[in-house]
Order: sequence, then C-alpha cells, then structure tokens
Amino acid sequence: MKKYFLFFWVLFFWGVLISQNPNRQFESYSQNQNIVKINTNDGYFLIKFLSDHIAETNFIPSGEAYDAHSESVILHKAIPVSITDNEVELDLSSTGICVTVKKNPFQLVYNYKDKLLLSERLGYIKTDSLKTLNFNIGGDDVLYGTGNRVLGMNRRGYKLPLYNRAHYGYETHSELMNYTMPLVFSSKIFAINFDNAPIGALDLDSEKNNTLNYETISGRMTYQVIADDSWEKLIANFTSLTGRQPLPPRWAFGNFASRFGYHSQAEVEKTVDLFRENKIPLDAVVVDIYWFSKGIFDEMGDLEFEKDSFPHPEQMFSDLKMKKVKSILVTEPFILTTSKRWEEAVRENILVKDSIGNPKTWKFYFGNTSLIDIFKPEAKKWFWNIYKNLHIMGVDGVWGDLGEPEVLPSDAIFQKGKADEVHNIYGNDWAKLVYNGYKSDFPSQRPFILMRAGAVGSQRYGMIPWTGDVNRSWGGLQAQPQLALQAGMQGLAYMHSDAGGFGANNDPDDELYLRWLQYSVFTPIFRPHAVEDVPSEAVYRDKQTMEAAKKIIDLRYKLLPYTYTLAFENNQTGMPFMRPLFYMEPDNQALYAYDTAYLWGADFLIAPVLNKGEKQMEIYFPKGYQWTDFYTNEMYEGGKTQSVSLKENHIPIYVKSGAFIPMVPVFQSTEDYNLSQMEVHFYFDKSVKESKNELYNDDGKNPNAFEETLFEQIEFNAKYKKNVLKILVEPDYGVKFAPYSKKVNLVIHHLDNKPKKIKINGKKVKFEWDDKAKDTFSLPIELDELEVEISIKF
Repeated sequence: MKKYFLFFWVLFFWGVLISQNPNRQFESYSQNQNIVKINTNDGYFLIKFLSDHIAETNFIPSGEAYDAHSESVILHKAIPVSITDNEVELDLSSTGICVTVKKNPFQLVYNYKDKLLLSERLGYIKTDSLKTLNFNIGGDDVLYGTGNRVLGMNRRGYKLPLYNRAHYGYETHSELMNYTMPLVFSSKIFAINFDNAPIGALDLDSEKNNTLNYETISGRMTYQVIADDSWEKLIANFTSLTGRQPLPPRWAFGNFASRFGYHSQAEVEKTVDLFRENKIPLDAVVVDIYWFSKGIFDEMGDLEFEKDSFPHPEQMFSDLKMKKVKSILVTEPFILTTSKRWEEAVRENILVKDSIGNPKTWKFYFGNTSLIDIFKPEAKKWFWNIYKNLHIMGVDGVWGDLGEPEVLPSDAIFQKGKADEVHNIYGNDWAKLVYNGYKSDFPSQRPFILMRAGAVGSQRYGMIPWTGDVNRSWGGLQAQPQLALQAGMQGLAYMHSDAGGFGANNDPDDELYLRWLQYSVFTPIFRPHAVEDVPSEAVYRDKQTMEAAKKIIDLRYKLLPYTYTLAFENNQTGMPFMRPLFYMEPDNQALYAYDTAYLWGADFLIAPVLNKGEKQMEIYFPKGYQWTDFYTNEMYEGGKTQSVSLKENHIPIYVKSGAFIPMVPVFQSTEDYNLSQMEVHFYFDKSVKESKNELYNDDGKNPNAFEETLFEQIEFNAKYKKNVLKILVEPDYGVKFAPYSKKVNLVIHHLDNKPKKIKINGKKVKFEWDDKAKDTFSLPIELDELEVEISIKF
C-alpha cells in the first residue's frame, strides 16, 4: 500500500509542478536526415539525438533564421531516432533518452529510461531585453555547475550571472567569478548545456518553485540534455559532446616556482639555483609581467623583454633548460595607449572598435587601454607571431592572464559581434589561438596553456585553468576543493589554485602555507604562487618550513606514475582527477553536498585540512571497501563517518582496498622521470576478491604518443581465492615504444600471517618475512616484456 501511495504522490507532485506555455500550439512535425522538425504557431523546434544519451533541442522563433554554429560542442551528426505518434503526444526516443512532445497543451518532456529528468514549463519566452528558456525540475534535485562559484557544492537557490569577471581576494562566498558557464548538472545524473555564447544568467530555483531558468541577451535557443546511469558515464558523454583535454607535457605535473613577480633575470636564476642547491624538485619557473615592464602601470602590451632587467633572455632560457627547468611567461591581451606597441597595434588593425570604427579605449587598473580582437584573423596572426617568436627564443609555456576579459565596455565592437555577445568566449578563443598555433608550427610539442577564463569546452584546446586571485587566508583555502570538484564535473579537470594563496593578507602563516601545499599534492597542477610580499617558493621560507615543504613536494614526485595515469584517463574518458564521493555512492543523498573529503582518482581518499589549528576531523569513508591510512597502515571500514586525529606533517590520505599504487624515487626534474625503479603498493583485503589497476607511460612530450603507439601500459590484476593470492603484472607496449627492464618492489599491505610459499611464474622463490613490518611485505620482481604471475599461498 505504501508503494502505491508513493507512486500516486509522485504523480500528483509532478502534476502540480508542471505547467505549460498556454500560447504555444503544436501544428505538425516532419523528419529529415534524422532531425525532427516540430512546427508551432510561434516558431519551430529542431530536435536531434547526438547519441543515445544526448538530445539537442533548438527553438527558432518566427521571423528568425536557424543558426547552426556552436561555440561549445563538437558532436553535430544526428543519429536515427524512433518516433511514436498519436493524438496526445509525439515520442522521440533512443535506447536511453526520450523526448516527449505533448501536443495540447504544448510541452517538451525529457526522460531517461523512464526516469523523469526535466520538462519545459513555459519554454521559450521573449521580452524587450531578454530571451528565456524556462523549465520544471524535481523538488529534490541537487544542482551543480554554472562555472566557478563559491557557494558550497549545491548551487540550488541562486540566480547567477553568466558574465566572466574576476573576484579578487575571494574567500568563502562568491557568486560571480572568472569562469562562468551556462551549464547545470543534477544529482539525478543528467546535465543541460545551454549552447549559447552571449552573457545572461542562470536561475537555479531562486524563487523556490522548482524552476530552472536560462536567460540571455541574444543568440541561440539551443540546449543539449545529457543523461546516463552513472557519473562516470555521464562525464564521458558530456566530454564526448564538448571535447576532451589533450595530455599536457609531463613537466606540467611537477613543481613550479611562481610569484608576482621576478623583477629581473638575476632573480629568476637565483631562485632556480636555490631549488637545485636545496634538492627540492623543480620543473618550471613563471616570469610575470616584469619581463616586459619595470612596474605594473603604463607598459602592458609591450610584450618584449625589458633590456635592463632581462638583458640576455635567450641565454637565460638556454641555461634554464640545462638545469632541466621550463619557462612560462605571463601575457595579457590588453594593449595600453602608452605601450611601445600601441601605434603598431593601431596600424595593424588588431584592436576592438568603437561605434565609428576607431580603436575603442577605456581606463582600467593598469592604464588607458584597448583590447586585441581575438576573433579577427589579422589579430590572431599578430598575437600568435609574438608567441611563436617567444617559443623560438626558448619559452616553454603560455600564461594568459586577465582573459575574462577583466574590463570590457559593453559598447566595444569585435569582428564577431558586440562585446556582450562574445565576452564569455574571449578566453576560449585565446586558448584556441595558442593551441592551433602549436599544432601548426610546433606539431611535435605539447603546449602548456594556463588561463583564467574560458567557456564550455575550453578543455579541448588544452586550457589549464586556475581559480583566480584567491585571498591568502584559511577562508581562501576552504573554497578550493569545491571549486576544483565542480570544475572537473564540467570538463575542466585541470582546475587548480595559487597554492598558498595569492595575496591581500601579508601574514606569513606557515601552517596555512603547508596545509595548502599538502592539499595541492592531490590537485592536477602543483603551482605555489603569490604576490611577492610573502614568498610562495619553499626556498624563501624559514628553514623548518622549507624542509617541511620539501617533503610535501617529494611526495608529489613520488606519486607521478599515478597522477600521470589519471591524466591519461582524463584524456581518454573525460573523468576528472578530483571526484566527489557521490561518484562512488550516487544514491547516498548525504553526499550530494559533501566536500570535506574527495577522491583522487579511483583509489585515494583525500581530506584536506582547511581550518587553523584543527586537531580532529570527521571523515566519511565510502562504502564497499576498507580504507588504509597511507602513513600508519591503519584500516577504516567503509560506509561510516569516523573521527581521525590530524598530524602537522600531512593531511589525511587513505587508499582503497584492492588498489595498486605505483611510486618512483624522487627526481629533481620530470626530465629524469622513468619507471626503471618502481615501488608498487598493493592494498590487500580478503573481502576484495578481484581488483585491477593500470599504469600509463609515454615520453611526456609527443602530443600524439598514444595514437602513434609510443607508449606503455602496465596492468596489475589481483585475485584471491581459497587462501591463494594471485597477482598478475601484464606490460603492454605500443608498437613503436622501446621497452626497458624495470626493477619493481611489490609492497603488499595487510598480510596478517607469513605466507606458506610464494611462486613467481610457477617457480618457488625464497623470501624474507619481518614480523615487525606493520603487516607489510616486500617482494622484488623483474619486469621486462613478458607478464609476471605471482602466487602467494597462505
């Protein structure tokens, strides 16, 4: 009886919830090349299925022309769709998504395998200044997405602007930041992407009437609904729609020396030398705006080396390469009227215009300025030639700053349209410019493109975004996990922070600094960066803090095989490095807004310490597994929240039972990285009967290493049955990869008793057992081109 009561209650609830636009009337439908056209009295719909999990809907109001161009998606070809028609409704369905067109009153309803996702309430509405799409959503949907915001994990209840704008010094609350997206995810495991570039707003049920509302000043009334059975599959479908991140160069996963900023070539060289002298790993150094400017005012746009401060840049880059350190220069798209390049920029016609066709100028923090029209072919060529020449000079990476754009008057005119029509895709097209430039002129190199703003799909251009100029405070740190987790869900898996905090607070809080670094080990990019008042580099902190930071950085390098494999997984499937716990437990509503801890890949549970002086923390351990403390080997049962004591020298890190974790010795640079000596930790648990992990490796440089078969993959499999643990290590080499032998120390955790016998490839081997080894057991093996099978009898 309770079952039927619930069923009728749900029907009643949705009946009350759903209303329709009373003025829209169904007239007819037709189909052409798998695209279904629905004619109504005030326009027509074009509905097509891009896969069994993605349905795209376009509404073209009467009097408007269909605009097929998308800035955010790369899937366009429609697949066949099943159509069922009767007097009441028209059903368009695949094996997954179904779009139901209710005829009278008119309405579109979206289902996935009989699960109601959402429906148009009023649908398309036009006012004097706005175009709106209005939907019904479920009363219990937790909503994510909309780009970078600090609102907690659940963003429901807010009306949020879609206008990229930096929030300097943000901490625990921010409704508008540098990276906004017209994109919403639901806890029901679906997403809706409003495929339109101009500025606007997303209302995530701010009126508490179970309504989702997208509004914009102009453009396409196009959206895609994406749905699947699991978060992993949903992310895979979403990134198949919008594109996946190319693998960055391997050095991008190392340690950065970065600040605002190094004022001279001598400062850069001194900093790098201090890292090498103190044996702290370092892979890259960032040179901020002082490479072209002695101060911060009046010279932005010069984009050529300041000769007094950087007298020999080519030699500097050459020397850095000899020390196995890459270089990144900060650049901006603003050209000040006081810049050395102003007259050139005007002459070359590369700047945005005013209403009468002159270069548009305005004032902002750095001076009187204009902006490069990134959409104009001649401007693209001009800007890329600067990057090209810097790369030839020896520069390894591009940092594009202020790309929201930071200040852009609404009356500025681009070749592509008015300012507010292209504002939110400016950063996207800037990254695209650099990415395509590398593909054309340096096709054998992976670009490094660090940028602060972009759009839906910017990941496909290799953009590595960061969370903006966060306050150097505990509040600033507290905002970071949710920002990275939300971004990863939205395709931006490389979202990371200025580790240590950027500025505003000049108190050198060593506890904050180290806690931030500890967290950053388990983020995609490890890049300490700050205003120079408080050093971001470990080598400029006091000796005790420096030594503590060195251990943190060493751990980052030891775990590079695992991290690089996550990067490959992201490249192939779209899965982010950092994952909310509800990815593992999608039916656990208590986790929908949880960000105290997160998953690093599939096998690590990370709980960053976000409060000063914190001694104890409550952590939820996902069900279905035991979780092992990375440092103490203590096991925690999954499915429970447990209180753990905190240590100063590390944050809580746990490993999932059945996992294989590869580690390498500490290299001072990833240029020395190889797998010839590895330690592979296996976290044995008798309740996990089978498990496997993969390790991916290539040269870290070739952008097409996988496609050109220049890679190796090692698969680790474990099976436990009848008191016998079998571990199979299977190397797989791409056709063009040159294999090399590896010495692997296999460390097995949680062996309670000494094994009776051990066989490697069928041959019994002698082994040493240490009763004091905290239930860990080490077994050395040689790995070459053939698989290795280990059998352990208890």
